[in-house]
Amino acid sequence: MSDRVGVWSMELRGAARPAVRDAAAELGELGWKTLWLPGLDGTGVLDDVDQLLAAAPGSRVVTGVLNIWGQTPAELSRRVAELDRAHGARTVIGLGIGSPAGARARGLDYGNPLTTMKHYLDDIDASVLPRERLLLGALGPRMVDLAAARTGGWHPFLVTPGYVAEQRKRVGAEPFLAPHQAVVLDTDPERARAAARAGIGMFLGFPTYQQNLRRIGFTDEDFVPGGSDRLIDAVVAHGSAEDIARRVREHRDAGADHVALHVLRTPGASGLPLAEWRELAALTRES
Repeated sequence: MSDRVGVWSMELRGAARPAVRDAAAELGELGWKTLWLPGLDGTGVLDDVDQLLAAAPGSRVVTGVLNIWGQTPAELSRRVAELDRAHGARTVIGLGIGSPAGARARGLDYGNPLTTMKHYLDDIDASVLPRERLLLGALGPRMVDLAAARTGGWHPFLVTPGYVAEQRKRVGAEPFLAPHQAVVLDTDPERARAAARAGIGMFLGFPTYQQNLRRIGFTDEDFVPGGSDRLIDAVVAHGSAEDIARRVREHRDAGADHVALHVLRTPGASGLPLAEWRELAALTRES
């Protein structure tokens, strides 16, 4: 991916809706050439990818990330081959290990996360999905090392430019590194933090994310419900468009190749965040 920023959006799921397809087409026209979709449990995400690829013929679509328990490697390879025949090779698959509960829900054994992911990658059809079209939703060093060894790179969630700098120094310049970055376009700090907590606060209690945030340097004092101000300000960029641009530059200066921007809005806001995507589109033209 040669572009520097992309749109990461929960709202782009459900792409059978005309409004979502129209938004995808406009995003492409605005200069957003990479659209990131959360994979969740896998249900319907590749159907959404199909719709978005058709709506935005100049864009690529990346799953960020697709839980491995929703489809076998063979099923995933088959579906991506179908997408390639219909739209060209514009799909990138980000994979995540999920949780033991997700494995149990499918009647499968979670096992050792690293070993399980290795076996999943072993069984993907490399003629359909070569390593440069695969990413891992990695955070900790062992999964990051697997991503560097077996895929194009990794897409970490809820991280800081400091994390990016540390991991880039550790693994070297080659693996593709595309952090998720939540953003709130609101210059009132209290409103912005409220929107941030509503959008990503629940994830701060998830063991995997909390463990990584502790590695970054956060402590028990930061893991109050919704997260401390210090933690929220570190993982969610808020303020003006220039404030958001500054955070993107910090990630880039730290070694990120691409930043996936996830717009969060005031609780209760409905519809697609078109106004915010339009305002931030200037970032797609920055070098």
